Amino acid sequence: MKLKQESRVLKQKAMDSFVFMVEAFNSPHDAGRHTRVLLHLQHAFEMLLKAALVQTRDKRVLDPVTGRSIGFKKCLTYAAENSVIKLEDTDAGTLRAINAMRDDEQHWFNIVSEQILYLHARAGVTLFDELLDRVFGEHLANRLPDRVLPLSIDPPRDLALILDDEYAQITALLRPGRRAGHEARARLRTLLAMEAHVDPDAGVSDTDVTRVERAVRDQSPRDQVFPRLDEIETTIDGEGIMVTVHFSKKQGAPVRYVADESVPAAAIRLVDLQSKYHRSAQALADSLKLTGPRCVALRRHLMIDDDDTCSHLFQLGAVKTRYFSDNAFTLMRDTLANLDMDEIWRAHTPNRRTTSWARCDQPECRAPAAATPPQSSSNVAS
Repeated sequence: MKLKQESRVLKQKAMDSFVFMVEAFNSPHDAGRHTRVLLHLQHAFEMLLKAALVQTRDKRVLDPVTGRSIGFKKCLTYAAENSVIKLEDTDAGTLRAINAMRDDEQHWFNIVSEQILYLHARAGVTLFDELLDRVFGEHLANRLPDRVLPLSIDPPRDLALILDDEYAQITALLRPGRRAGHEARARLRTLLAMEAHVDPDAGVSDTDVTRVERAVRDQSPRDQVFPRLDEIETTIDGEGIMVTVHFSKKQGAPVRYVADESVPAAAIRLVDLQSKYHRSAQALADSLKLTGPRCVALRRHLMIDDDDTCSHLFQLGAVKTRYFSDNAFTLMRDTLANLDMDEIWRAHTPNRRTTSWARCDQPECRAPAAATPPQSSSNVAS
């Protein structure tokens, strides 16, 4: 495959960081080891995704407003929309979790147990190889040195057992008289970061850490404090140097959302509305490669505008503008893959007499949507 010059440079940076990650993971020195693993692993994936976007001629790698390259979260969004990269939701969840743990490690501190670090690093190796093959037709084994000596005194265990063990350690650290609250909170930050596997909007704030710490002190069971973690499972295939790890989603217990902060539930998360609902109606249509009216028809079919997880109506004075989340894009994209859009169009045409935006009865059809959501400082429990 003939590589574009920028793509070649980005891919080499990805490989360099990946090798540094492997070197750090296998280092016999503990000082700074976890930090180096997470920093290099996250950077390797950001460079690889950007290399893939450039190679597939995706022009969104550079922000047209700032002229700077996009961040990691937008890389994941565009890679999921790209017809060549085809980043799956579960794989994006793995990368979000790695990024969340890296963010805490780089800007504050957390404690990532050896088992949790191994599962994410090993899943990262598996996914890196798959993306390298899917986009560039290469395999990771052909780019790494031959000298490998796999050795471990702590073989990988089932994820549920790892989480239970981690929660038990946190509970012990928070017992009266231990004076180890800082270590317990550092471990809680890691478990909160892992919720990014199933929640694209998951973030680790000090408010969330305090809330779950209170729940642990009240002796609440893990499945009540971290209900989202029960939606994650791992699939480990092979053995030795041929082992592969995939994170996947399973049907966990329903998550109950509450607004009362006295309720010790980790499900209470403050969400920046502008960050969650960042797609205008036109941007959503463009991402799905639909015209504006056909996008409205699909939204009507799926009742997107009535789903609080998919859309939010911003209001600034007398102006109301609806914006959409990545949940809306994912649901609509999957529907397009399985249903006939022409049938949806015939059933939900915005205006049967005309397809002109000027006569469409949706607010965003009557006037072009703003480039960015109206400024709002409000947060919601999510």
